[in-house]
Amino acid sequence: MSRLMSRLTIRPGHRIVYRHQIVYRHQIVSRLFSTLSASMSRHPSLKELEKERPAFVDRPGFTFTNTPNTEWQFGDGANSQDDGWKKHKKVSFSPTAEGRPPMFNYKLLIGAVTPRPIAFLSTVSKDGVRNLAPFSFFNMVSSDPPVFAIGMTRTPNGHKDSCQNLLDTKEATINIISEWFVEAANSCAIAAPSDVDEWLVSGLTPVESEIVKPAHVAESCFSVEVKLLHHYDLYSVADPNKHTNTTVLVQAVQFHAREDVINEDLNFLDVTKIKAVSRLGGISYGRTTEGYELPRMVHADEKDKDEYKKAVHRE
Repeated sequence: MSRLMSRLTIRPGHRIVYRHQIVYRHQIVSRLFSTLSASMSRHPSLKELEKERPAFVDRPGFTFTNTPNTEWQFGDGANSQDDGWKKHKKVSFSPTAEGRPPMFNYKLLIGAVTPRPIAFLSTVSKDGVRNLAPFSFFNMVSSDPPVFAIGMTRTPNGHKDSCQNLLDTKEATINIISEWFVEAANSCAIAAPSDVDEWLVSGLTPVESEIVKPAHVAESCFSVEVKLLHHYDLYSVADPNKHTNTTVLVQAVQFHAREDVINEDLNFLDVTKIKAVSRLGGISYGRTTEGYELPRMVHADEKDKDEYKKAVHRE
C-alpha cells in the first residue's frame, strides 16, 4: 500500500504517463481509491463462512485479566504487545481528496472508531406508527444533564423514519443491545417502508414507557426514555447543498434497569450480566466479555514520586 500511495506525491494538475496514457492527478487518486476499495471490501457469503467458523459460545460472567504491562511506569510509552508502529509509516490523505468517494470515509471510520456502542432507538411517528432501529453513531456526552448524541445518516429520499419521528414528536427511548437479542435487533436495520412495524419484524417485546410515548424494549437490561434537546443538520463538503446527516442531542427523563443488573444505590450496572454488543467495521459486531481495570491517576498522588519527576523533567 505504501508503494501505491507514493504515487500521490505529485503536484496538483501535474500530467504524467501512466500505462501509456496521459492522465491527471485526480484520475490517479480516483483509480487508486477504487482499486484499494475493491480489494479490501469484498466479503464472502456469510452463510458459507459460518460453515467453517466455530459455534457461538455463551460465556457466563465477565473475565478480568491483567493489563498488558502491569509494571508500566511514567515515561515508558507503549507496551511491548505490538511494535508495528515502529516498522510502518502512517499514510496521510485528505478525507475530501479529489476523486475520493464520500462512502470511503464511511467505510474507513466505522472500522477505525471501534468498538461503538449502539443506540437501539424506539420512536413513534406523528401518525402513531411504531419504529425500531439501531444506530452506532452514538454515545453519551454528559451526565448532568444526562445527554446522548445520535448521528443519523440521511437517505436519498430524506430522513430515516427514526429521525423524522424524533424531530416530529421529540420523544424516543434508547435501549442497550445485549447478546441474547442481537439478531432481532439487527433485523430492525432492514430499512423497511415507514408503515412497517419493526416490533413485529423483530419479535421483540414492547413495554409501556412512563413519560414518553415510544415503548422501551423488554429484552434490554437498560433503557432510557429521552426527549429531544437539539438537532444539527450537516452537509456534504463536496456539495454544500446536499443534506447528509442530522445529529440529535437527547436528554434522559427516565431510566429503566433490570433489577438483577443494577445495585441498590441505582448507580452501578453489573458488566458481567449486561453482555452488551458493539459495532466494529463492516458487518462485524464485538462482544463485551473480557477486560482489565486501570485506575485513573491523580496528579496530587503522583507528582512527588521519583518515576513521575524523572519522566516530566527528561530532555
